Parts: sequence; C-alpha cells; structure tokens
Amino acid sequence: MSRFARSPITAVLGPTNTGKTHLAVERMAGHASGMIGFPLRLLAREVYDRVVRMKGSDAEVALITGEEKILPPKARWFLCTAESMPLEREVAFVGLDEAQLGADPERGHVFTDRLLRARGREETMILGSDSLKPMLKALVPEAEVIGRPRFSTLSYAGAKKLSRLPRRSAIVAFSAEEVYAVAEALRRLRGGAAVVMGALSPRTRNAQVAMFQAGEVDYLVATDAIGMGLNMDVHHVAFASLSKFDGRRQRRLAVAEMAQIAGRAGRHQKDGTFGALHEEGPNAFTPEEVLAIEGHRVPPLEKLYWREGEPDFASVEALIASLEARPNSDVLRAAPEAVDLAVLKRLSEEDWVRQRVRAPAMVKRLWAACGLPDFRKLGPEPHSRFVGRLFGHLSEGRGHVPHQWFADEIQRLDNMGGDVETLAGRIAAARSWAYIAHRADWLEDPVHWAERTRAVEEKLSDALHASLTQRFVDKRTTVLLRQIGADASNLPVTIGAEGEVTVEEHALGTLTGFRFTVAPEARAADKRMLLAAAEKRLGGEYRKRGAALAEAEDAAILLTGSVLAWNGVAVAALEPGPNIARPRIRLDRALDVLDPPARTAVQARLERWFADQIGKRLAVLGKLDAAARDPAAGSPLRALANALLEAGGLLPRRAAAMLVEALDPPARQRLRTIGVTIGTLDIFAPALLKPGAARWRRELMGLAEAPRDGATVLPRAAPGADLVHGYRPLGAQAVRVDLVERIARAAHDARQGRKPFAPDPALATSMGLTAETLARLMAQLGFRTARSAEGEPQRWIWQGLVAPPRPKAPPRDNAFAALQALKHG
Repeated sequence: MSRFARSPITAVLGPTNTGKTHLAVERMAGHASGMIGFPLRLLAREVYDRVVRMKGSDAEVALITGEEKILPPKARWFLCTAESMPLEREVAFVGLDEAQLGADPERGHVFTDRLLRARGREETMILGSDSLKPMLKALVPEAEVIGRPRFSTLSYAGAKKLSRLPRRSAIVAFSAEEVYAVAEALRRLRGGAAVVMGALSPRTRNAQVAMFQAGEVDYLVATDAIGMGLNMDVHHVAFASLSKFDGRRQRRLAVAEMAQIAGRAGRHQKDGTFGALHEEGPNAFTPEEVLAIEGHRVPPLEKLYWREGEPDFASVEALIASLEARPNSDVLRAAPEAVDLAVLKRLSEEDWVRQRVRAPAMVKRLWAACGLPDFRKLGPEPHSRFVGRLFGHLSEGRGHVPHQWFADEIQRLDNMGGDVETLAGRIAAARSWAYIAHRADWLEDPVHWAERTRAVEEKLSDALHASLTQRFVDKRTTVLLRQIGADASNLPVTIGAEGEVTVEEHALGTLTGFRFTVAPEARAADKRMLLAAAEKRLGGEYRKRGAALAEAEDAAILLTGSVLAWNGVAVAALEPGPNIARPRIRLDRALDVLDPPARTAVQARLERWFADQIGKRLAVLGKLDAAARDPAAGSPLRALANALLEAGGLLPRRAAAMLVEALDPPARQRLRTIGVTIGTLDIFAPALLKPGAARWRRELMGLAEAPRDGATVLPRAAPGADLVHGYRPLGAQAVRVDLVERIARAAHDARQGRKPFAPDPALATSMGLTAETLARLMAQLGFRTARSAEGEPQRWIWQGLVAPPRPKAPPRDNAFAALQALKHG
C-alpha cells in the first residue's frame, strides 16, 4: 500500500461531501487488515455492505455493533460503531469517523478515547470537521492534518413552507413526534415521505431510503442522524426547527451541527441548498449562521470529553474511581456521568451485588453488564433494575442468561400488531436482547439466540416499514400531483351547509368557524385532494366569515370562562390586562387565516362588545376603572379603586384600612355614587352580588366554584362559601357580605353607647343564621357578650373594632395578593 502522507497518523478534515469516508474505506481496503469506527450503527452497516461488494465476499469482512455482529473466523476488515471497536485486535489500518463527536456530552468520551488510543500498525486515519484541528494539535501532535474541500457548493435557499419545498428534499426534525407530524403533513400536501431515524433498524431504514431513492416519494423526513454520513440523493435540506433536547435541556443547535446536517444536500458534484420552514422566530437562521454554513466556517473546539478508557477492575470502588478520574490535559474535560456509570453506582449500593464482585473478573463482568445501552430510553433507575437482573444471572451458577427468560422475552416481542410507535418500541426492546445475544459468554447458545433475535427484529422492521408507508405515503396523491404539476388550485372545492368541504365529491373535512379539520376518512379516500389545495380555495370563505364576525350582533357573541365564542365557535380568549375591567383580548390562532385588515376589524368588534358588556353587566367595575385613571380623584381613591379592581369589586376592609382612613368626604361620596359600600367589615358593590353580575365576575376572575344563585347564607362547606365570592365565613355558615352589613347597622342602631343591649333576633332569624353564627358575627363587629339573666335574650356590649396590623401594602398590580386578602381577610 503506497504511503498517503508523511506521518503514519493522518487527520483528514473538512465539511460534508468531501469524500472523507470514501477515502478511508479505500485506504483500509488497500491494507491487509483494517478497522473503522463510525458514529452510527446505520452508517457502519452501510459501509459494511459497500466493503463486501468491493471484496466480492463477506468471508473476510466483519460488522460489529452493540446489537449486531457478523464476525467470520478469518475476518480482516472490521466495520464497527465507535463503542464496539475491538481495540485489542492488531490491524494494519485504523480509522475513526466523525471524530469531532468527542465534544458530545453523552458519547464524547468514547470518541476521545479512540482518538487517543486506537492505532493501526501501519496507518491511522482520523476523519472529522475542521473544528477538530486545535484538539489534534494538542492531543495528537504527530498527526499530519490534511484538508479536503467540498466537492459541490452548498447555498442558502431561504425559508420555504412544506407546501413549497422542492422535490428531493430532506426535512430534519429533532424528535420522533416532530418527525411523524412533518411526515403526516407531507402525506397530505405532497403524497407522502420516507422516514429515517437513528432508532430504526438498518432493515427499516434501508427500505425507507430505497423508496426515496427510487422516486416513489420525493421527500424524506429524518432526525439529525442523516448528518452522520448517510448517503442519499438529497438536493435540499430543510430544518423543521433549530433546537433539540440534548438529554439535559432544550437548546439551539450549534453552527457545527447545523453545517453537518445541511451538508447532506448535494452529492459529489451536484450542488445543494439548505433552508428552514420558518422565516422568522427562533426556528429561523440568522444571517451569521447562514454565512458560516455556506463558507464551511465552524468554530474550533476548545474541549473534548474524556473518561478513562482502561479502567481499574481491582474492585468496584477502584472501577468507579478510575471512571471518575480527572483528565490530565487542559483540553480535556471529565465526561458527564453516562448511563452505564449511573447504573454501576446504583447497583454497587446493593448488598448482594457487593458480595458477588470481590474478584476483578467479576467486577469486569459487572461493568460489561452496565454497558448494555438503554435502547428503550427508560432512564437510569428502571434501566438499572433490568441490568441488575441480568447481572444476577451472569454472576451465579454457570454465569449464563436463563434460556427460558430470554425465550419468553423474545416471544413477547414477536408480535407484528400495533401502530408505528408500538412497533418502534418493540424494536428498541429487541435491540437490548440482540446486544445480550451477541455477547459470546452470556448465553449457552449465543449463535442460536442471535439468529432468533435477528429474525424477530427483521420481522418487526418489515412491519414497521409497512406501517410507516401506510401511514405516511399516499401513492395516489403522489401520482396525481405529478400529473397536475403540484397546482390543485383550480380543482372545485365545495362547502356545504354544515361546513363539510369536498373536492370533486370526495370529502376532505369540515370547516368550523375559521378552522379546517381534515376528515379521518379523507386520508384513506382513493381520490383525496390535498389539504393545501382546499385551504387555498377556502380563502374567499374565510374573508366572508371574517366580515360577518366584524359586524356580528351582540347576541351572537358569548363569554364562557375566558373564551369568547361567535355562533358557538371560539374566536378569542381573555388574557390578563390592566385590570379585570380591561383584559386583553387575544384572537384565536385559527383567525390567522384572515388578512391583517380583517383581523383588525374583528379585534375592534370584540373589544367594543366586551366594553359594552362591562357597561351593562358590571357597570361598577367600569366606573372604578374610570376613577382609577382619573387624576382628579386623588391618590387614596385611585389606590382603593385599583385594589377593588384587583379583587373583583369586593375587599375586606382590614386589607384596605389605611386607604379608607385616607379618604376625604368627596372621595367617599364618589364611591357611594359609583355603587361601592364601605361596610363595617367589607368594602363591596351590592350590584356585583346579583346572580347575573356574579356569574360574569366569576368568569373574569377565573373562579371555578360558584355559590347557589341568590343564596344569602350558605353552609361553610358549600361551593363558593368564602370571601372571594362575597360570603363571609362565620363558623359553620357563610353570610353574604351585604347582609352582614345590614346586621351591623341594625346592631349599631339598637345600642346606646356602651350599655348592654339585646338586638332584635328577628333579622338574623329571617336570614337563617344560627345562634352560633350570630355570636361569631357580633364578635367580629366589635361587640362582646354581657351577663344576662337566665331565660333572657343574649345581651352585648360595644367595645370597638380591634385596629388591624399595618402590614406592608402589596403592589397595586398584585392580583394574587388581593385574592389572598379576600380569602384570609
């Protein structure tokens, strides 16, 4: 094999589509033996198939991943995932692909370890992004760095909606839910899409890609797995979003990640483009990001994650200590605790585990069990229980997984029923058992069980491919779109009296208000038209309905909770505003189909309607709002008006004692004119206690409970029996505040100074107050009991109200504080 560079260690760096992986495969194939570590099982499988074709036989080519192992006795060339590279084997050539993943918090320590330790006898090749260059200079100074230019141009094509994406586009999303949502939209808009995710088995992934490559569908929806070197004939890459959950937090993609994914557009000499689905907002590219991606300028890496690659197996403590050891280089940082280490720590706390790992060999076996990946994404705690059961079998008797346990679990997974998510979950579980089956010393007959798990995974993969195709591909629509050139705007769209929408007599869905909902049966109809086509033709209907709403009669608009409905359809919602009398009215998102002038007209109509309703139903609140904004009203009155608005027009007097004391006679008179009563215990507006006004008040304040309409006295346990609803709790009963004030006035009218007196019991009796309730009320009103002769009515002595403490006043806009004052005043 001719020498490629001056140094036996070379680093081939550059953006995507530079032929780095192809070069490494060619170099490996020219040696007597070799090994390449890849970031993905799918990529390792793809290159394995290529090398088998190159060599003409699989007798000397091995594939080693966590859950798939093809290892001929005389294997010379090994295609592996980075985690599964058999470093103990001596080979002439070693390659590491996507080495910049050493900066990944979750798997970075694996790539860093291979970067530092994986060496070929004759040649070592490190492949990666230009961002890796400073790390190589610090960690592998003997490496010769060779740059590779991109074969084709990558340019930004701007933001395009799904309905306008060019053919041969890949749409990238960052969760299974988002992938499925985009694929479903493309089914409606473009007839379907292939789906590629890292969690798919190679068989399912290859079947989906083959469908795309053969032109059966023109669109591919994928996770960022396509950024790791998977080769497909993609002309344009569109980002559904620009943020992802990295296992710890939701974050924006780094420029290097954007460039890696965008670079999948274009192949060899064909130019490619990239863009987003959103022109503005957090999921739109910034000009700086676009320039960096087009210019293949990625920020240099400053750190790589590291963890000891050859840990100490002398004891569990020594193993954990070595795995948590700090790196000795300034450019390395200790890797965050991975799942395998978290599982090890949990199991090491179990007494039965510690009793079985007293020898280094058993410590090593425990660590091997902890290395079982969490394919099902259960999290450390449930996954550690599974690993614990596995290790329990590996550490007793002959150290093998019981045949029956393994067989039962495989049999349970051998079920092809269910939807896409169910089948994908079974494949994830099957990967765990495939991993176990490919450990030669974990089963008595590993070859048999490896074949059995492979067969089940292949059946599940075929079922998943069929399910994905059935769910996300409508071949009839695909053919139809090609026939009409993706312009269905001239097709006849009919809207029935009940809002049913049809195209050429085929039901598409229902138009309710301003929201078009696709009918479930429409998706299976043989001649179903596109949702986009229907929406395009619905523009005139939307304009007509918008004009009708802008001119709607008052009776056609209703408030339920915080929702404004027009003819029974939600069109807006109330949100917190300056105060309860002036909330903000936010139009429902369904009204986004209207043009700006129409939306403005609807907004104005709803605001006018609400203001009219306040004037009719809650006039007191409207007047309080006017007083709160009147500079001539004086500070005490404005402050008290604001406090009452925050509390919905009802406030314990103790909560506003300082404000009440500060009111001058004109301010008190204005309050009376507004309709506010300054009672002995409460400040309230009697008009707000009437059933109709009380219902509106509850709606505006978001109060779930409601007292019985017209009730004056309620059992304490009854719904709404508290101050926020206008009832003062008094022992086992709650009395409406206006009646409390009537009793207070009657008591003061009956007393003569501070002499003992007996109030007329008829008033309290007519209201339904018990003797205990009346006694509690009199005490709150400032009276104490006086001695009475036996058989005589209870007499009382006026002693005066106890002055309330002077707490720090809450901020005037603190609605929560006002509500708390109502509940506890």
